Amino acid sequence: MVRARKFLGRLAMAGAVFALAACGGGNDGGTGPLALVKSTHLGPVQGTQVASGAIAWKGIPFAAAPVGSLRWQPPQDPAPWTTARDATKFGNACSQYGRIYGPGSNNTYDATIGTTLNQAVGSEDCLYLNVWRPSGNQANLPVIVFFHGGSNVSGYTADPMYDGAALAQAANAIVVTPNFRVGILGFLSVPQLRTGDAQVDSGNFTLLDSIHALRWVQRNVQSFGGDPANVTVMGQSAGAINVWALQTSPLMVAANPRLFHRVMPLSGGISLPTNLAAGSIPTLSPAATYVAQGASLLQNLLIADGLATDATTAQAYIASKTDAEIATYLRGKSPSALYGVLLTKLALLGLSGSGPIPDGTVVAADPIAAIAGGNYVQVPVLAGNTRDEGKLFPSFLPLVGGTGNARIVTDAQLFANHLNYNPNAAPQTTVEQWITASYLPVNAPVTGFTARAETLNQVFFLRSRDNVLNTLKARQANVWYYRFDWDEQPAPWNDIYGAVHVADLPFLFGNFGPSLFGNVWFNEANKPGRLELSAAMMQTVGTFARNGDPNNASLGVAWPAWPGKLVFDASPTTKAIRTE
Repeated sequence: MVRARKFLGRLAMAGAVFALAACGGGNDGGTGPLALVKSTHLGPVQGTQVASGAIAWKGIPFAAAPVGSLRWQPPQDPAPWTTARDATKFGNACSQYGRIYGPGSNNTYDATIGTTLNQAVGSEDCLYLNVWRPSGNQANLPVIVFFHGGSNVSGYTADPMYDGAALAQAANAIVVTPNFRVGILGFLSVPQLRTGDAQVDSGNFTLLDSIHALRWVQRNVQSFGGDPANVTVMGQSAGAINVWALQTSPLMVAANPRLFHRVMPLSGGISLPTNLAAGSIPTLSPAATYVAQGASLLQNLLIADGLATDATTAQAYIASKTDAEIATYLRGKSPSALYGVLLTKLALLGLSGSGPIPDGTVVAADPIAAIAGGNYVQVPVLAGNTRDEGKLFPSFLPLVGGTGNARIVTDAQLFANHLNYNPNAAPQTTVEQWITASYLPVNAPVTGFTARAETLNQVFFLRSRDNVLNTLKARQANVWYYRFDWDEQPAPWNDIYGAVHVADLPFLFGNFGPSLFGNVWFNEANKPGRLELSAAMMQTVGTFARNGDPNNASLGVAWPAWPGKLVFDASPTTKAIRTE
Protein backbone atom coordinates (compact mmCIF):
# COMPACT_ATOMS: atom_id res chain seq x y z
CA MET A 1 0.00 0.00 0.00
CA VAL A 2 2.82 2.37 0.90
CA ARG A 3 4.58 1.50 -2.38
CA ALA A 4 1.35 2.17 -4.27
CA ARG A 5 0.96 5.59 -2.62
CA LYS A 6 4.59 6.44 -3.47
CA PHE A 7 4.06 5.34 -7.08
CA LEU A 8 0.85 7.37 -7.37
CA GLY A 9 2.64 10.35 -5.83
CA ARG A 10 5.42 10.14 -8.36
CA LEU A 11 2.87 9.74 -11.14
CA ALA A 12 0.97 12.81 -9.98
CA MET A 13 4.20 14.80 -9.77
CA ALA A 14 5.15 13.72 -13.31
CA GLY A 15 1.71 14.77 -14.54
CA ALA A 16 2.07 18.16 -12.86
CA VAL A 17 5.49 18.71 -14.42
CA PHE A 18 4.15 17.69 -17.86
CA ALA A 19 1.25 20.10 -17.47
CA LEU A 20 3.68 22.83 -16.44
CA ALA A 21 5.80 22.14 -19.51
CA ALA A 22 2.74 22.23 -21.74
CA CYS A 23 1.88 25.64 -20.35
CA GLY A 24 5.37 26.98 -20.92
CA GLY A 25 6.98 26.02 -17.63
CA GLY A 26 9.19 23.36 -19.25
CA ASN A 27 10.97 26.08 -21.15
CA ASP A 28 14.55 25.20 -20.24
CA GLY A 29 15.66 24.10 -23.71
CA GLY A 30 17.27 21.01 -22.17
CA THR A 31 17.55 17.53 -23.62
CA GLY A 32 15.19 15.68 -21.30
CA PRO A 33 11.74 14.49 -22.45
CA LEU A 34 9.88 17.31 -20.72
CA ALA A 35 11.95 19.94 -22.54
CA LEU A 36 10.56 18.65 -25.81
CA VAL A 37 7.13 20.11 -25.01
CA LYS A 38 6.91 23.83 -25.65
CA SER A 39 4.02 26.22 -25.39
CA THR A 40 2.72 28.42 -28.19
CA HIS A 41 -0.16 30.88 -28.16
CA LEU A 42 -2.20 28.23 -29.99
CA GLY A 43 -1.28 25.25 -27.85
CA PRO A 44 1.61 23.00 -26.75
CA VAL A 45 3.82 21.15 -29.23
CA GLN A 46 5.90 18.02 -28.71
CA GLY A 47 9.26 17.94 -30.50
CA THR A 48 12.04 15.41 -30.76
CA GLN A 49 15.81 15.10 -30.40
CA VAL A 50 16.99 14.98 -34.03
CA ALA A 51 20.75 14.95 -33.49
CA SER A 52 23.12 14.64 -30.58
CA GLY A 53 23.10 18.39 -30.24
CA ALA A 54 19.78 19.58 -31.67
CA ILE A 55 16.04 19.46 -31.00
CA ALA A 56 13.34 20.03 -33.61
CA TRP A 57 9.65 20.86 -33.67
CA LYS A 58 8.28 20.23 -37.15
CA GLY A 59 4.94 20.86 -38.79
CA ILE A 60 3.65 23.49 -36.36
CA PRO A 61 0.57 25.17 -37.88
CA PHE A 62 0.94 28.96 -37.89
CA ALA A 63 -2.15 29.65 -40.01
CA ALA A 64 -5.36 27.93 -41.00
CA ALA A 65 -5.49 25.99 -44.24
CA PRO A 66 -6.17 28.60 -46.98
CA VAL A 67 -8.85 26.52 -48.67
CA GLY A 68 -12.41 27.18 -49.78
CA SER A 69 -13.37 30.75 -48.90
CA LEU A 70 -9.86 31.30 -47.44
CA ARG A 71 -8.15 30.73 -50.79
CA TRP A 72 -6.68 34.06 -51.93
CA GLN A 73 -7.31 35.57 -48.52
CA PRO A 74 -4.79 36.77 -45.91
CA PRO A 75 -3.76 33.99 -43.51
CA GLN A 76 -5.87 33.42 -40.42
CA ASP A 77 -4.88 31.79 -37.13
CA PRO A 78 -5.76 28.08 -36.96
CA ALA A 79 -8.04 26.68 -34.29
CA PRO A 80 -6.16 26.36 -30.98
CA TRP A 81 -5.54 23.04 -29.26
CA THR A 82 -5.02 22.03 -25.63
CA THR A 83 -3.12 18.72 -25.53
CA ALA A 84 0.45 18.50 -26.78
CA ARG A 85 0.43 18.30 -30.57
CA ASP A 86 2.88 15.94 -32.24
CA ALA A 87 5.52 18.09 -33.92
CA THR A 88 7.90 15.44 -35.19
CA LYS A 89 6.97 15.43 -38.89
CA PHE A 90 7.03 18.13 -41.53
CA GLY A 91 3.73 19.65 -42.64
CA ASN A 92 2.53 19.37 -46.22
CA ALA A 93 4.35 21.19 -48.97
CA CYS A 94 2.23 23.96 -50.45
CA SER A 95 0.30 23.18 -53.61
CA GLN A 96 2.45 23.59 -56.73
CA TYR A 97 3.26 21.90 -60.01
CA GLY A 98 6.07 19.37 -59.93
CA ARG A 99 9.59 20.52 -60.73
CA ILE A 100 13.01 18.93 -60.20
CA TYR A 101 13.27 20.99 -57.01
CA GLY A 102 10.59 18.85 -55.34
CA PRO A 103 8.50 17.90 -53.38
CA GLY A 104 7.18 14.97 -55.45
CA SER A 105 4.45 12.80 -53.94
CA ASN A 106 5.94 12.27 -50.49
CA ASN A 107 7.05 15.71 -49.27
CA THR A 108 10.71 14.74 -49.37
CA TYR A 109 13.57 14.15 -51.80
CA ASP A 110 12.80 10.81 -53.47
CA ALA A 111 12.19 9.20 -56.86
CA THR A 112 8.62 10.54 -57.13
CA ILE A 113 10.00 13.99 -57.90
CA GLY A 114 11.00 12.65 -61.31
CA THR A 115 7.58 11.09 -61.98
CA THR A 116 5.41 14.09 -61.01
CA LEU A 117 6.98 16.81 -63.16
CA ASN A 118 4.37 19.40 -64.23
CA GLN A 119 1.68 17.61 -62.23
CA ALA A 120 -0.11 19.02 -59.19
CA VAL A 121 1.74 18.10 -55.99
CA GLY A 122 1.57 19.31 -52.41
CA SER A 123 -1.54 20.54 -50.62
CA GLU A 124 -3.32 23.82 -49.98
CA ASP A 125 -3.29 22.83 -46.29
CA CYS A 126 0.36 23.79 -45.95
CA LEU A 127 0.91 26.74 -43.64
CA TYR A 128 3.24 25.04 -41.19
CA LEU A 129 6.66 25.96 -39.86
CA ASN A 130 9.59 24.15 -38.27
CA VAL A 131 11.84 25.14 -35.36
CA TRP A 132 15.33 23.83 -34.48
CA ARG A 133 17.41 24.76 -31.50
CA PRO A 134 20.72 23.53 -30.05
CA SER A 135 20.48 21.22 -27.06
CA GLY A 136 21.20 22.79 -23.71
CA ASN A 137 19.52 25.42 -21.58
CA GLN A 138 20.58 28.66 -23.27
CA ALA A 139 17.89 31.31 -23.67
CA ASN A 140 17.73 34.52 -25.67
CA LEU A 141 19.42 32.91 -28.67
CA PRO A 142 19.38 34.77 -31.97
CA VAL A 143 16.65 33.64 -34.36
CA ILE A 144 17.14 32.87 -38.06
CA VAL A 145 13.98 32.64 -40.18
CA PHE A 146 14.73 31.15 -43.61
CA PHE A 147 12.46 31.53 -46.67
CA HIS A 148 13.13 28.91 -49.36
CA GLY A 149 13.67 29.50 -53.06
CA GLY A 150 11.97 27.97 -56.08
CA SER A 151 11.13 30.89 -58.40
CA ASN A 152 8.14 31.60 -56.13
CA VAL A 153 6.33 28.76 -57.90
CA SER A 154 7.76 25.77 -56.03
CA GLY A 155 9.79 24.68 -53.02
CA TYR A 156 9.14 23.20 -49.58
CA THR A 157 10.68 23.29 -46.13
CA ALA A 158 10.91 19.48 -45.92
CA ASP A 159 13.66 19.51 -48.57
CA PRO A 160 16.54 17.79 -46.72
CA MET A 161 18.87 20.61 -47.78
CA TYR A 162 16.91 22.99 -45.50
CA ASP A 163 17.12 20.84 -42.37
CA GLY A 164 18.07 23.29 -39.65
CA ALA A 165 19.78 20.99 -37.13
CA ALA A 166 23.40 21.57 -38.21
CA LEU A 167 22.94 25.33 -38.62
CA ALA A 168 21.22 25.65 -35.23
CA GLN A 169 24.19 23.95 -33.56
CA ALA A 170 26.96 25.69 -35.50
CA ALA A 171 25.37 29.15 -35.25
CA ASN A 172 24.09 28.58 -31.71
CA ALA A 173 20.75 29.95 -32.82
CA ILE A 174 17.10 29.14 -33.27
CA VAL A 175 16.35 28.24 -36.90
CA VAL A 176 12.79 28.59 -38.24
CA THR A 177 11.65 27.54 -41.73
CA PRO A 178 8.06 28.47 -42.71
CA ASN A 179 6.10 27.20 -45.68
CA PHE A 180 4.21 29.79 -47.71
CA ARG A 181 1.83 29.71 -50.65
CA VAL A 182 3.53 29.70 -54.04
CA GLY A 183 2.63 30.38 -57.66
CA ILE A 184 -0.80 31.65 -58.57
CA LEU A 185 -2.13 30.50 -55.20
CA GLY A 186 0.35 32.85 -53.55
CA PHE A 187 0.38 35.78 -55.97
CA LEU A 188 -2.72 36.64 -58.00
CA SER A 189 -4.30 39.86 -59.22
CA VAL A 190 -7.92 39.39 -60.35
CA PRO A 191 -10.40 42.29 -59.93
CA GLN A 192 -13.25 39.94 -59.00
CA LEU A 193 -11.31 38.73 -55.94
CA ARG A 194 -10.94 42.23 -54.51
CA THR A 195 -12.90 43.24 -51.43
CA GLY A 196 -11.80 46.79 -50.73
CA ASP A 197 -9.32 45.56 -48.10
CA ALA A 198 -5.92 46.76 -49.31
CA GLN A 199 -4.11 43.64 -48.10
CA VAL A 200 -6.53 41.28 -49.85
CA ASP A 201 -6.48 43.41 -52.97
CA SER A 202 -2.67 43.43 -53.07
CA GLY A 203 -2.62 39.83 -54.32
CA ASN A 204 0.52 39.23 -52.23
CA PHE A 205 -0.67 36.23 -50.23
CA THR A 206 2.80 34.66 -50.14
CA LEU A 207 4.18 37.71 -48.37
CA LEU A 208 1.20 37.91 -46.05
CA ASP A 209 1.92 34.28 -45.11
CA SER A 210 5.54 35.23 -44.46
CA ILE A 211 4.51 38.17 -42.27
CA HIS A 212 2.09 35.93 -40.36
CA ALA A 213 4.95 33.49 -39.75
CA LEU A 214 7.13 36.32 -38.47
CA ARG A 215 4.34 37.40 -36.13
CA TRP A 216 4.16 33.81 -34.87
CA VAL A 217 7.90 33.95 -34.24
CA GLN A 218 7.57 37.26 -32.41
CA ARG A 219 4.86 35.81 -30.18
CA ASN A 220 6.26 32.33 -29.53
CA VAL A 221 10.01 32.00 -30.13
CA GLN A 222 10.92 32.88 -26.55
CA SER A 223 9.28 29.62 -25.49
CA PHE A 224 11.88 27.79 -27.62
CA GLY A 225 14.78 29.81 -26.20
CA GLY A 226 14.90 32.49 -28.87
CA ASP A 227 15.12 36.26 -28.57
CA PRO A 228 12.16 37.92 -30.34
CA ALA A 229 14.15 41.17 -30.36
CA ASN A 230 16.91 39.59 -32.48
CA VAL A 231 15.42 37.99 -35.59
CA THR A 232 17.30 37.59 -38.88
CA VAL A 233 15.26 36.97 -42.03
CA MET A 234 17.23 34.98 -44.57
CA GLY A 235 16.15 33.86 -48.02
CA GLN A 236 17.70 32.47 -51.18
CA SER A 237 16.69 33.13 -54.81
CA ALA A 238 12.92 33.77 -54.76
CA GLY A 239 13.22 33.71 -50.97
CA ALA A 240 15.74 36.55 -51.25
CA ILE A 241 13.40 38.55 -53.49
CA ASN A 242 10.75 38.07 -50.82
CA VAL A 243 13.17 39.18 -48.08
CA TRP A 244 13.91 42.39 -50.01
CA ALA A 245 10.15 42.86 -50.46
CA LEU A 246 9.67 42.49 -46.70
CA GLN A 247 12.44 44.96 -45.90
CA THR A 248 10.77 47.57 -48.12
CA SER A 249 7.16 46.65 -47.31
CA PRO A 250 5.06 49.54 -45.95
CA LEU A 251 3.52 47.01 -43.53
CA MET A 252 6.93 46.14 -42.11
CA VAL A 253 8.07 49.77 -41.97
CA ALA A 254 5.01 50.51 -39.82
CA ALA A 255 5.24 47.33 -37.70
CA ASN A 256 5.56 47.84 -33.96
CA PRO A 257 7.32 45.93 -32.57
CA ARG A 258 9.72 45.40 -35.44
CA LEU A 259 9.44 41.82 -36.74
CA PHE A 260 13.05 41.43 -37.86
CA HIS A 261 16.40 43.04 -37.07
CA ARG A 262 18.85 41.80 -39.72
CA VAL A 263 18.36 40.57 -43.29
CA MET A 264 20.28 38.03 -45.41
CA PRO A 265 19.03 38.05 -49.03
CA LEU A 266 21.08 35.59 -51.12
CA SER A 267 21.02 35.44 -54.93
CA GLY A 268 18.05 37.74 -55.38
CA GLY A 269 17.17 41.38 -56.02
CA ILE A 270 14.19 43.73 -56.00
CA SER A 271 14.60 45.90 -59.12
CA LEU A 272 11.86 46.87 -61.55
CA PRO A 273 12.71 47.27 -65.24
CA THR A 274 12.65 51.05 -64.72
CA ASN A 275 15.41 50.79 -62.10
CA LEU A 276 17.89 49.12 -64.44
CA ALA A 277 19.82 49.81 -67.61
CA ALA A 278 18.36 48.71 -70.93
CA GLY A 279 19.04 45.04 -71.64
CA SER A 280 18.82 44.02 -67.99
CA ILE A 281 16.57 41.24 -66.72
CA PRO A 282 14.65 42.64 -63.72
CA THR A 283 13.96 40.71 -60.54
CA LEU A 284 10.57 42.39 -59.97
CA SER A 285 7.75 42.59 -62.50
CA PRO A 286 5.38 45.58 -62.71
CA ALA A 287 1.92 45.24 -61.22
CA ALA A 288 0.50 45.42 -64.76
CA THR A 289 2.11 42.06 -65.54
CA TYR A 290 0.07 40.41 -62.80
CA VAL A 291 -3.13 42.11 -63.96
CA ALA A 292 -2.52 40.59 -67.41
CA GLN A 293 -1.77 37.21 -65.86
CA GLY A 294 -4.96 37.21 -63.79
CA ALA A 295 -7.11 38.20 -66.76
CA SER A 296 -5.53 35.53 -68.96
CA LEU A 297 -5.94 32.86 -66.29
CA LEU A 298 -9.64 33.58 -65.87
CA GLN A 299 -10.30 33.75 -69.61
CA ASN A 300 -8.50 30.50 -70.33
CA LEU A 301 -10.23 28.67 -67.48
CA LEU A 302 -13.59 29.70 -68.92
CA ILE A 303 -12.56 28.52 -72.38
CA ALA A 304 -11.28 25.21 -70.99
CA ASP A 305 -14.64 24.69 -69.26
CA GLY A 306 -16.61 25.43 -72.45
CA LEU A 307 -18.13 28.59 -70.97
CA ALA A 308 -16.45 30.72 -73.65
CA THR A 309 -14.77 30.16 -77.00
CA ASP A 310 -12.30 33.06 -77.07
CA ALA A 311 -11.25 36.19 -75.20
CA THR A 312 -14.26 38.18 -76.46
CA THR A 313 -16.88 35.67 -75.35
CA ALA A 314 -14.97 35.14 -72.10
CA GLN A 315 -15.22 38.86 -71.38
CA ALA A 316 -18.92 38.79 -72.15
CA TYR A 317 -19.40 35.87 -69.77
CA ILE A 318 -17.46 37.66 -67.02
CA ALA A 319 -19.56 40.81 -67.52
CA SER A 320 -22.75 38.75 -67.07
CA LYS A 321 -21.69 37.53 -63.62
CA THR A 322 -21.22 39.27 -60.30
CA ASP A 323 -17.77 39.54 -58.76
CA ALA A 324 -18.87 37.11 -56.06
CA GLU A 325 -19.90 34.55 -58.68
CA ILE A 326 -16.55 34.81 -60.46
CA ALA A 327 -14.69 34.55 -57.15
CA THR A 328 -16.66 31.41 -56.26
CA TYR A 329 -15.88 29.98 -59.69
CA LEU A 330 -12.15 30.56 -59.24
CA ARG A 331 -12.13 29.15 -55.72
CA GLY A 332 -13.86 26.05 -57.02
CA LYS A 333 -11.10 25.19 -59.48
CA SER A 334 -8.74 22.40 -58.47
CA PRO A 335 -5.01 23.11 -58.31
CA SER A 336 -4.59 20.66 -61.18
CA ALA A 337 -6.97 22.68 -63.37
CA LEU A 338 -5.22 25.93 -62.45
CA TYR A 339 -1.74 24.56 -63.23
CA GLY A 340 -2.95 22.94 -66.43
CA VAL A 341 -4.03 26.31 -67.83
CA LEU A 342 -0.93 27.99 -66.44
CA LEU A 343 1.48 25.59 -68.13
CA THR A 344 -0.33 25.07 -71.44
CA LYS A 345 -1.71 28.56 -72.06
CA LEU A 346 -0.16 31.25 -69.86
CA ALA A 347 3.39 29.95 -70.31
CA LEU A 348 3.11 30.55 -74.06
CA LEU A 349 2.30 34.20 -73.30
CA GLY A 350 5.17 34.64 -70.86
CA LEU A 351 2.68 34.88 -67.98
CA SER A 352 3.43 31.77 -65.93
CA GLY A 353 5.82 33.36 -63.40
CA SER A 354 5.12 34.54 -59.87
CA GLY A 355 6.63 37.01 -57.45
CA PRO A 356 5.90 40.05 -55.31
CA ILE A 357 3.32 42.39 -56.82
CA PRO A 358 4.34 46.05 -56.24
CA ASP A 359 0.90 47.16 -55.06
CA GLY A 360 2.01 49.92 -52.69
CA THR A 361 0.46 48.39 -49.55
CA VAL A 362 2.10 45.02 -48.93
CA VAL A 363 4.93 45.53 -51.43
CA ALA A 364 6.37 48.98 -52.09
CA ALA A 365 5.32 50.40 -55.46
CA ASP A 366 9.04 50.90 -56.18
CA PRO A 367 11.24 49.20 -53.57
CA ILE A 368 14.46 50.82 -54.80
CA ALA A 369 12.87 54.27 -54.56
CA ALA A 370 11.61 53.34 -51.08
CA ILE A 371 15.17 52.59 -49.97
CA ALA A 372 16.47 55.79 -51.56
CA GLY A 373 13.82 57.75 -49.66
CA GLY A 374 14.51 56.02 -46.34
CA ASN A 375 11.14 54.25 -46.36
CA TYR A 376 12.39 50.80 -45.47
CA VAL A 377 13.36 48.75 -42.42
CA GLN A 378 16.89 50.00 -41.79
CA VAL A 379 18.79 47.03 -40.36
CA PRO A 380 22.17 45.37 -41.05
CA VAL A 381 22.28 43.60 -44.42
CA LEU A 382 24.38 40.62 -45.48
CA ALA A 383 23.84 39.78 -49.16
CA GLY A 384 25.49 37.17 -51.33
CA ASN A 385 25.72 35.59 -54.76
CA THR A 386 27.35 32.56 -56.26
CA ARG A 387 29.99 33.24 -58.90
CA ASP A 388 28.30 31.19 -61.64
CA GLU A 389 24.63 31.96 -60.95
CA GLY A 390 23.72 31.81 -64.65
CA LYS A 391 24.69 28.16 -65.13
CA LEU A 392 21.45 27.02 -63.52
CA PHE A 393 19.41 28.76 -66.25
CA PRO A 394 20.60 27.27 -69.57
CA SER A 395 17.26 27.98 -71.27
CA PHE A 396 17.78 31.72 -70.67
CA LEU A 397 21.03 31.92 -72.63
CA PRO A 398 19.36 32.94 -75.93
CA LEU A 399 18.53 36.19 -74.11
CA VAL A 400 22.26 36.99 -74.08
CA GLY A 401 23.21 35.86 -77.58
CA GLY A 402 23.21 32.09 -77.16
CA THR A 403 21.79 29.70 -79.75
CA GLY A 404 18.97 27.79 -78.11
CA ASN A 405 18.76 25.99 -74.78
CA ALA A 406 22.26 25.14 -73.62
CA ARG A 407 21.14 21.96 -71.88
CA ILE A 408 20.49 18.83 -73.91
CA VAL A 409 18.82 16.60 -71.32
CA THR A 410 15.23 16.94 -70.12
CA ASP A 411 14.33 17.58 -66.49
CA ALA A 412 13.27 13.95 -66.13
CA GLN A 413 16.61 12.74 -67.49
CA LEU A 414 18.52 15.14 -65.27
CA PHE A 415 16.68 14.02 -62.17
CA ALA A 416 17.12 10.32 -62.93
CA ASN A 417 20.85 10.82 -63.47
CA HIS A 418 21.35 12.84 -60.30
CA LEU A 419 19.28 10.50 -58.13
CA ASN A 420 21.53 7.49 -58.71
CA TYR A 421 24.90 8.99 -59.64
CA ASN A 422 28.03 7.78 -57.83
CA PRO A 423 30.32 10.79 -57.27
CA ASN A 424 33.16 8.63 -56.00
CA ALA A 425 33.41 6.53 -59.13
CA ALA A 426 35.06 7.49 -62.42
CA PRO A 427 33.01 9.99 -64.48
CA GLN A 428 29.87 8.31 -65.83
CA THR A 429 29.01 11.02 -68.36
CA THR A 430 30.68 13.72 -70.43
CA VAL A 431 30.05 17.42 -70.85
CA GLU A 432 29.08 16.78 -74.50
CA GLN A 433 26.10 14.75 -73.29
CA TRP A 434 24.80 17.73 -71.30
CA ILE A 435 25.73 20.95 -73.09
CA THR A 436 24.61 21.86 -76.62
CA ALA A 437 27.46 21.82 -79.15
CA SER A 438 27.13 25.54 -79.96
CA TYR A 439 28.23 26.31 -76.37
CA LEU A 440 31.34 24.11 -76.55
CA PRO A 441 34.11 24.15 -75.65
CA VAL A 442 32.74 25.21 -72.29
CA ASN A 443 35.50 27.75 -71.63
CA ALA A 444 35.61 29.32 -75.11
CA PRO A 445 35.62 33.14 -74.94
CA VAL A 446 32.26 34.80 -75.67
CA THR A 447 30.44 31.75 -77.09
CA GLY A 448 31.32 29.08 -74.51
CA PHE A 449 28.83 27.95 -71.89
CA THR A 450 30.75 29.61 -69.05
CA ALA A 451 31.03 32.94 -70.90
CA ARG A 452 27.36 32.99 -71.92
CA ALA A 453 26.28 32.06 -68.38
CA GLU A 454 28.43 34.86 -66.98
CA THR A 455 26.81 37.37 -69.35
CA LEU A 456 23.42 36.20 -68.06
CA ASN A 457 24.72 36.54 -64.51
CA GLN A 458 25.74 40.13 -65.22
CA VAL A 459 22.45 41.31 -66.73
CA PHE A 460 20.21 39.29 -64.40
CA PHE A 461 21.76 38.96 -60.94
CA LEU A 462 24.57 41.47 -60.72
CA ARG A 463 22.80 44.53 -62.09
CA SER A 464 20.02 44.02 -59.56
CA ARG A 465 22.67 43.42 -56.86
CA ASP A 466 24.46 46.67 -57.64
CA ASN A 467 21.19 48.56 -57.87
CA VAL A 468 19.94 47.59 -54.42
CA LEU A 469 23.25 47.47 -52.55
CA ASN A 470 24.47 50.82 -53.87
CA THR A 471 21.11 52.39 -53.00
CA LEU A 472 21.32 50.90 -49.51
CA LYS A 473 24.92 51.98 -49.04
CA ALA A 474 23.89 55.59 -49.55
CA ARG A 475 21.58 55.24 -46.53
CA GLN A 476 23.56 53.02 -44.14
CA ALA A 477 27.09 51.75 -43.55
CA ASN A 478 26.34 48.22 -42.31
CA VAL A 479 26.03 46.40 -45.65
CA TRP A 480 28.18 43.33 -46.36
CA TYR A 481 28.44 41.10 -49.40
CA TYR A 482 29.94 37.71 -50.25
CA ARG A 483 30.59 35.79 -53.43
CA PHE A 484 30.65 31.99 -53.34
CA ASP A 485 33.31 30.51 -55.63
CA TRP A 486 33.51 26.82 -54.64
CA ASP A 487 33.60 24.64 -57.77
CA GLU A 488 35.41 21.47 -56.72
CA GLN A 489 32.80 19.04 -58.08
CA PRO A 490 34.05 15.89 -59.83
CA ALA A 491 34.26 16.22 -63.62
CA PRO A 492 32.25 17.02 -65.69
CA TRP A 493 30.02 18.70 -63.09
CA ASN A 494 32.62 21.35 -62.31
CA ASP A 495 32.08 22.66 -65.86
CA ILE A 496 28.33 22.02 -66.04
CA TYR A 497 27.64 23.64 -62.66
CA GLY A 498 30.69 25.14 -60.96
CA ALA A 499 29.71 27.80 -58.41
CA VAL A 500 26.15 27.75 -59.69
CA HIS A 501 22.96 29.31 -58.29
CA VAL A 502 22.04 27.40 -55.06
CA ALA A 503 25.56 25.95 -54.64
CA ASP A 504 26.06 27.87 -51.38
CA LEU A 505 22.98 26.45 -49.67
CA PRO A 506 24.41 23.05 -48.62
CA PHE A 507 27.35 24.92 -47.08
CA LEU A 508 25.13 27.40 -45.22
CA PHE A 509 22.99 24.62 -43.77
CA GLY A 510 25.77 22.05 -43.35
CA ASN A 511 23.75 19.47 -45.29
CA PHE A 512 25.57 17.49 -47.99
CA GLY A 513 23.27 14.49 -47.98
CA PRO A 514 20.16 13.70 -50.01
CA SER A 515 19.32 16.55 -52.38
CA LEU A 516 19.02 17.20 -56.09
CA PHE A 517 22.73 17.94 -56.49
CA GLY A 518 24.17 15.95 -53.57
CA ASN A 519 25.31 12.96 -55.62
CA VAL A 520 26.95 14.94 -58.40
CA TRP A 521 28.67 17.65 -56.36
CA PHE A 522 29.96 16.06 -53.17
CA ASN A 523 32.44 13.20 -52.95
CA GLU A 524 35.14 11.97 -50.60
CA ALA A 525 37.84 13.87 -52.49
CA ASN A 526 36.32 17.30 -51.83
CA LYS A 527 35.00 16.50 -48.36
CA PRO A 528 37.73 17.99 -46.11
CA GLY A 529 37.72 21.38 -47.84
CA ARG A 530 33.95 21.73 -48.12
CA LEU A 531 33.35 20.77 -44.50
CA GLU A 532 35.87 23.35 -43.34
CA LEU A 533 34.30 26.00 -45.57
CA SER A 534 30.81 25.07 -44.41
CA ALA A 535 31.81 25.40 -40.75
CA ALA A 536 33.14 28.91 -41.39
CA MET A 537 30.00 29.90 -43.31
CA MET A 538 27.63 28.65 -40.61
CA GLN A 539 29.67 30.41 -37.93
CA THR A 540 29.45 33.57 -40.03
CA VAL A 541 25.66 33.30 -40.22
CA GLY A 542 25.52 32.90 -36.46
CA THR A 543 27.84 35.85 -35.85
CA PHE A 544 25.82 38.10 -38.14
CA ALA A 545 22.55 36.99 -36.55
CA ARG A 546 23.96 37.68 -33.09
CA ASN A 547 25.86 40.93 -33.68
CA GLY A 548 24.67 42.43 -36.97
CA ASP A 549 28.26 42.18 -38.27
CA PRO A 550 29.55 38.99 -39.97
CA ASN A 551 33.23 39.40 -39.02
CA ASN A 552 34.53 36.46 -36.99
CA ALA A 553 37.77 34.57 -36.36
CA SER A 554 36.91 31.62 -38.64
CA LEU A 555 37.26 33.85 -41.72
CA GLY A 556 40.93 34.60 -41.14
CA VAL A 557 40.51 37.99 -42.84
CA ALA A 558 38.77 41.29 -42.06
CA TRP A 559 35.55 41.55 -44.07
CA PRO A 560 35.12 45.05 -45.51
CA ALA A 561 31.68 46.56 -45.96
CA TRP A 562 30.19 46.86 -49.46
CA PRO A 563 31.48 47.56 -52.09
CA GLY A 564 34.18 45.32 -50.62
CA LYS A 565 33.59 41.60 -51.04
CA LEU A 566 34.38 38.44 -49.14
CA VAL A 567 34.96 35.35 -51.30
CA PHE A 568 34.02 31.95 -49.85
CA ASP A 569 36.04 29.20 -51.52
CA ALA A 570 37.93 26.01 -50.73
CA SER A 571 40.36 23.58 -52.27
CA PRO A 572 39.53 19.88 -51.94
CA THR A 573 41.38 19.87 -48.62
CA THR A 574 41.02 23.29 -46.97
CA LYS A 575 39.00 26.49 -46.95
CA ALA A 576 40.32 29.41 -48.98
CA ILE A 577 38.55 32.60 -47.87
CA ARG A 578 39.76 35.97 -49.14
CA THR A 579 38.60 39.53 -49.75
CA GLU A 580 38.36 41.57 -52.93
